[in-house]
Amino acid sequence: MTPPVFVVDTNVIVSALIGSDSKAPPVQILEAMLDGSILYLMSGELLIEYASVLRRPRLVRLHGRSEEEIDRLLAELTANAIWCEAPAGDRAPDANDDHLWALLASWAGSRLVTGDRLLVESASAERPVLTPRDFVNLIKNE
Repeated sequence: MTPPVFVVDTNVIVSALIGSDSKAPPVQILEAMLDGSILYLMSGELLIEYASVLRRPRLVRLHGRSEEEIDRLLAELTANAIWCEAPAGDRAPDANDDHLWALLASWAGSRLVTGDRLLVESASAERPVLTPRDFVNLIKNE
């Protein structure tokens, strides 16, 4: 059986870094990305989004990571990812998420992991979407 491939939305990474519960689903997802225990897609656009959001002053105050720590985190995430430059595709429910929809369309069977309710509610057979909790439950049952 082929292992599942995921696209991890920026809000999951942010939640993992600012949360205080080490057992929270976003933390488990980030740890799985960093230790290479899951397969996930990364594109230039998604990496730029991760970097720019993690460097927002308000979020830096919350997660407390230095520029060097953010750079190391991004390097590790990139090193463990499947690099995939996806051509533009269908419009996402929010135009700022078009790159996520394109990544999903570029890899058959991939699934988006997000805390964005609009994206979760827009899930379809062609664009499967999991909440972080759904992701953890899926991984536990495999």
